[in-house]
Amino acid sequence: MAFMNNAYAAYQNTGIKTASQGKLVVLLYEGAVKNLTYALECFGADGKIEAKNIEKFGNYLMKVQDIISELQASLNMSAGGEIASNLMSLYIYFNRELTSANISKDKKKVEFVLNMMSQLSSAWNQAANSQSNAPAATGFGGGLNIEG
Repeated sequence: MAFMNNAYAAYQNTGIKTASQGKLVVLLYEGAVKNLTYALECFGADGKIEAKNIEKFGNYLMKVQDIISELQASLNMSAGGEIASNLMSLYIYFNRELTSANISKDKKKVEFVLNMMSQLSSAWNQAANSQSNAPAATGFGGGLNIEG
């Protein structure tokens, strides 16, 4: 079983290293969406988080904030013009909302950020699939773990 896990991890790592710049952005968004979904699963039917799930909830949100920070760092503010500027503003807003949601355990804020990140993920996915992207620069993505 360990061999299978190692083989799968190697396969994923190769896929990330050879992905285009656009596909890497899509992978980051997908990681954010996944972790936001996991965070929402920490809420009970009553809309509250049980004490045993508070740490997991916080960890999921911190992973999303790490991903958002990576997305911010990947923006080319000089060449990206208004789109890059608007994305930067959105990322800053998302991080503020997630910080607030983590403190107040606010499900609606998490749902809002999840909805927005899902829409952005779809848009980036369409863009990445509709054009031929050059191979990504080796420094993109760092050692960020987007897994849950």
